[in-house]
Amino acid sequence: MFVVRVRYAPSPTGTLHIGGARTALFNYLVARHFDGQFVLRVEDTDQSRQIPGSEQAMMHGLKSLGIEWDEGPDRNDGPYGPYRVSERLGQHRAMADRLLAEHKAYRCFCTPEQLAQDRENRAAQGLPPRYSGRCRTLTTQEVQARSGERFVVRLKVPSEGETVVHDLIRGDVRFDNRVFDDFVIMKPDYTPVYNFAVAIDDYDMRISHVIRGEEHLSNTPKQIFVFEALGLPIPQFAHLPMILAPDRSKVSKRHGATAVEEYRDQGILLPALANYLLLLGWSSPNGEEILTLSEAIATFTLDRVQHTAAIYDQKKLEWMNHQYMTRLSVHEIAQSVRPFIDYPLTEGPDFEAVVDLSRERAVNLVQLAEHMRFFYEAPSRYESKGVAKHFTDQTADLLDAVAKRLKTVTPWDHDHLVQVYDDTAAALNVKRAALIHPTRLAVTGRTVGPGLFELITLLGRDAVVERINTAQNLIRRHQIPTVD
Repeated sequence: MFVVRVRYAPSPTGTLHIGGARTALFNYLVARHFDGQFVLRVEDTDQSRQIPGSEQAMMHGLKSLGIEWDEGPDRNDGPYGPYRVSERLGQHRAMADRLLAEHKAYRCFCTPEQLAQDRENRAAQGLPPRYSGRCRTLTTQEVQARSGERFVVRLKVPSEGETVVHDLIRGDVRFDNRVFDDFVIMKPDYTPVYNFAVAIDDYDMRISHVIRGEEHLSNTPKQIFVFEALGLPIPQFAHLPMILAPDRSKVSKRHGATAVEEYRDQGILLPALANYLLLLGWSSPNGEEILTLSEAIATFTLDRVQHTAAIYDQKKLEWMNHQYMTRLSVHEIAQSVRPFIDYPLTEGPDFEAVVDLSRERAVNLVQLAEHMRFFYEAPSRYESKGVAKHFTDQTADLLDAVAKRLKTVTPWDHDHLVQVYDDTAAALNVKRAALIHPTRLAVTGRTVGPGLFELITLLGRDAVVERINTAQNLIRRHQIPTVD
């Protein structure tokens, strides 16, 4: 019975970035949609580039996005392990030996100096770098005579015809075989290069679909050469579109965060990030943009992946995050925002009530934590634009009148507070807005925020009256501390 098996195969050279996270997500969704298996394989062939702890950080990043794998290096019961490429050396060497024995590969004894001279000669002729094939025709006796010399193993690549990559996203992509030389498959220490190891491992792990970024498309013919030389079945390929910035340059930190952990530190909810990554190159059949992972699993297919570049849009991500901040339960958001709070919560209103009132205007958790601050800390400074507009000499008397009425209002609830402001405005012959705006500034230090009556109801009588009196005293003394 045919089983869809896909894999995500990152190198342990840093944190999980959005490109890799999207690749992992799409593989995961394909596996789950078709009741298949998702394999995590660590491509640690280049030991010199490895960063300690990056494998664990990458796994943590995947799990935080809701991506779980069926087989991987953290599990000992996988049927096709081990799942670190460095631990599969025996199989790579066995396959290289087989290719040598079948004369489909050969030992190359060319020195680095010879290869450098060959490149210079071709460059002088206006030709691209290409191995000359110097060692391709060495006889068995000549190879044996040089058995003590340093060598690499090169695969014999067809010099005519074309190789066609049947891509599930791009259609047939054709490569002229003349552009390829006999490339190295085993290094001097008899360890594999990437394109050899990845083909062997994909076969050994029964990978049916190789889903990866567009940048790997140029590697695909070389991997097909390996499959064909060994007589192995070729998996289906699907190369995802690049992720570009709005100016069509490569996405970098100047366009926003690039690593999953950076998004988390910036207050992006990881379910929202996963949802946003889903839409970088894919669209749902009904145009729906807010999708849980389970909803995405039900609808995700590769035929809805675009072949043109996906454009990263920080504003769209913030919009997506805001949708999640308003749709998730208050309890979930309250738990998520706590790490971003740098002020004491020992006194003040009910925390979840404050979260619920404040989240409508926040696009991330950092912003939410800041929007909530005035509920637990009286303002020490006031927005300068608001001060210039709302804290005039006449304002002190208006605030004094409001404070006196607020001291006696009973009960302290929304409707009675609205009535206080209506009655006070009528008594002073001013519009209600002439009282609301100064009150907001006095109580929060800001000119915008939740509805005034909702926030002062929650803040409580004592805090509201005290802050109004503080503000009116500062106005009378012309000593208002401001902040832009």
